[in-house]
Formats: sequence, structure tokens, C-alpha cells
Amino acid sequence: MNGPEIHIAVAPELRLFVPSDRRQGPTALVTDGSSTLGHVIESLGVPLTEAGRLLVDGRQVAVSHIPSAGERVEVYGVERPQEVPGAPLRFLLDVHLGTLARRLRLLGVDAAYENEDIGDPALAALSARDRRVLLSRDRGLLRRREIWAGAYIYSDRPDDQLRDVLGRFAPALAPWTRCTACNGRLTDADKDTVQDRLEHGTQRSYDVFAQCEACGRVYWRGAHHARLEAIVDRALREFGGTPA
Repeated sequence: MNGPEIHIAVAPELRLFVPSDRRQGPTALVTDGSSTLGHVIESLGVPLTEAGRLLVDGRQVAVSHIPSAGERVEVYGVERPQEVPGAPLRFLLDVHLGTLARRLRLLGVDAAYENEDIGDPALAALSARDRRVLLSRDRGLLRRREIWAGAYIYSDRPDDQLRDVLGRFAPALAPWTRCTACNGRLTDADKDTVQDRLEHGTQRSYDVFAQCEACGRVYWRGAHHARLEAIVDRALREFGGTPA
């Protein structure tokens, strides 16, 4: 590029996206004189899904702003909790976030998940069609213009991933109301109506059941319940809600 030189600085939480020589504070950047500030930010490696307030010489601007010579640009992270206007808060997770999807569903959060790699264009189109916030660790996917809304998942640890999403979007929590397998709604089920789906040991040991309205999967408080309950209790303590 051979155009106006600006000075740009990104917030500390965004510095993992930019080259190491731009992580200490404002640095000079030569622009082409026609690209928007949004394009400039993306060219540094920061997905626009992660950019919040943009200040130019102290005044807030939109991503469509065209930088001029000598401007001092500050890029902040998104404010938390982040509002997503225009649709109910729902999520779509890519193929690498299966554990996070199941934990969100465990908490009653609407979380669609593709357990096969359907490709970036199809995921982006699905996000737009269903108006779901696309969650991914793929920066390239989050740069696709057609996504409805998106968010980068900063950690590769499921505990931290869950905490990040709950803290960023503050979704309403309703534990034990969604199927962790398909995201469908759970309803109370009479033992007699589901016994043909149960092993004999389960029939003898348990009396309280729920069933998914969508896929028919049956749930009960089995051997893994204590571990799942610990996840639920921790989320409710940190982020609020009412145990089901």
C-alpha cells in the first residue's frame, strides 16, 4: 500500500490477533487511501466480530470510515454483555466445538451444532438463514460477510469456552430443558411410555425420566449426572439463573 499513514493501537484482549511488533501500543500503518477502517482492522488479523468501539482522534466512528493521514486509531474489544439485536439469542457452533455445544444445551441454551464439516460457505449461510451467532476458533470463517453475527472462541478448553460465551452474551439459563444430542426440547416422560428404550438395569433403578420431543432420546439421572450437575451448578453460581 502507498497512501495515508495512520497510527493504530488495539486493546490488550485483541493483541493475540495482530503481529507481535504491533502488540505494545500505537504503531504506524500505511493505508491505501480507499479501504474502510473495517478492512484495515481485518488486514491486521482482527476479526470484526471482536472489534467494539473504534475511536479516531478520540471520536467514535463506524467501520465504514476511510482513514486519513495522521489519524490516531484505537480499536477496542466488544463490550460485555454483548447485545445481538434483531433476533432471539441463538448460537451455531462449528465442527470443532462439540463439547461446548453440549454444555450450552445442558444449560438450556439454544445451540445448533454441525458434527460434520459442511464447509465455511454452508456454515455462514446457515448462520444468516437462521439468524444464529456463529461461534468458531476459525478467524477466516468469522470474516465471511454473510454470517448473521459471530464470535471468536478464545480458549481450547471447554470450561473456559463455556465461561467465555456465558460472560460475553449472558444468555438465559434453563438447565435440563434441552437435549444435549440434538438441541430439542425435553419434556417429562412417564416410565411406562419409555421403558422399551431402557436397559433392564435402568428400568429397575430409576423412576424419573425426560424425553426429547425432537429425537426421542430418553434421559435420567444416571452415572454421569453428578459431573453434569457440577457444570450446571458452577454456571448458575457465576452467571445466574434458576435450577430446573
